Amino acid sequence: MALPWRFSVEGVSVAIRVTPRGGQDAVDGIETLANGRSVLKVRVRAIAEGGEANRAVIELLAKALRVPKSSVRVMSGTTSRLKQIAIDGEPRKLGDALQNLTEKKEL
Repeated sequence: MALPWRFSVEGVSVAIRVTPRGGQDAVDGIETLANGRSVLKVRVRAIAEGGEANRAVIELLAKALRVPKSSVRVMSGTTSRLKQIAIDGEPRKLGDALQNLTEKKEL
């Protein structure tokens, strides 16, 4: 299975699929979509209105990866469930943290 993140000089870029009003804030692992693309599944309690879900995703990923919220930003898909998130930091460290976060949750 392909990983949903790519490394860059600045950090990593992660493809995610967000479920707003998902009952809790959680990372649910890696999922392969019908088109073969791998995404990181994320659920947030926030509603998808006024950018609330995007803010919740940023907070969740920052906390889970132990980086400042200012290091996490939505690159594309601000109004879509499928988003591309950029996380600034040391790429290898971020990749290891993402691997640990999803290790036992692959779907």
